[in-house]
Amino acid sequence: MQLLISDANILIDMEEGRLIEQMFLLPYQFSVPDILFYEELEEQHTYLLSKGLQSIGLSSETMQYAEKIISKYPSPSRNDCFALSLAFQEECSLLTGDKDLRDAAEKEGVIVMGTIWIVNQMIKNRLITADEARLAYQTMKITGRRLPWNIAEAELIDIERDLSKDAANSIKPICE
Repeated sequence: MQLLISDANILIDMEEGRLIEQMFLLPYQFSVPDILFYEELEEQHTYLLSKGLQSIGLSSETMQYAEKIISKYPSPSRNDCFALSLAFQEECSLLTGDKDLRDAAEKEGVIVMGTIWIVNQMIKNRLITADEARLAYQTMKITGRRLPWNIAEAELIDIERDLSKDAANSIKPICE
């Protein structure tokens, strides 16, 4: 199962959109740095561990790398830099919606994906429909989450079009 490192932002988006259950049904292992979990999630989100979230420690070498990242990129939070460092340590992708963290990750050569990508994966894995995704996005928006809403909608339209094509291609005429 492919490992993905997340910041707290992504998990909160999924909670606000009421998609946390579906997220953990995806064929990925979601993890956060242990320090991020203890400082940002443990108090109100401990249940995420029972859903499958892992908290992973940073090696001593990765802690040194994290300190360099924190100095090099002052805009992402300290815990966000730990998430980037863990993704680097584990040689896997980073999940974030934070622009500053995304920019830093890209400069460090780490692949970045966000909330829209996760929602798209849920649709492609048939865990939710595009209409359910729209409802989740509306809920996220109402609760103050910040996403590029126009991109989210455009991606939903593309997915719906692709699914319609797939459905049309799967219908084969019956010849006698």
